[in-house]
Amino acid sequence: MIELRELTMSHTIALQRIYSGVSVRYIERQELTFGEAMAVVANAPAHVRAVPRDRWAFGIAVDDDLIGMVRLQCRTERHASISYILREDSWGRGYATQAVAGMLHHAFTATGVTSVGARHHPDNTASARVLQKNKFTYRGTRDGWPVYGIHKPNSSSP
Repeated sequence: MIELRELTMSHTIALQRIYSGVSVRYIERQELTFGEAMAVVANAPAHVRAVPRDRWAFGIAVDDDLIGMVRLQCRTERHASISYILREDSWGRGYATQAVAGMLHHAFTATGVTSVGARHHPDNTASARVLQKNKFTYRGTRDGWPVYGIHKPNSSSP
């Protein structure tokens, strides 16, 4: 079972480890330096205090070990995009699926977001499965990347 946590300065080294090695193969960024990881966690409180808040970044923790990140960023008042990354030694255990489910719950209950989009590297089939398990619908490709979307469930449905 995972826990989603707000980032603190104590997560700097863990964050740098998450954004390193094979884990960054399918994302559009290089490994994080220690200084970059420190800047990410140092800026986290500003995002929490922002009004209106347009982004959320939670660490994914298992047994008090930060093993990944899940992010939600509002693109418009009603639409957001989600992204996630796990440390390589945490792959294949369902943690990303749980983290995305948790972030979707947050998006649809604690924000005004009514739809969430996502995309993944074309070679990252594991990420496609994470989205499919969370009921995202494949929408096609954009710039060669598979694109998915999900709408807020209708609360009046049985």
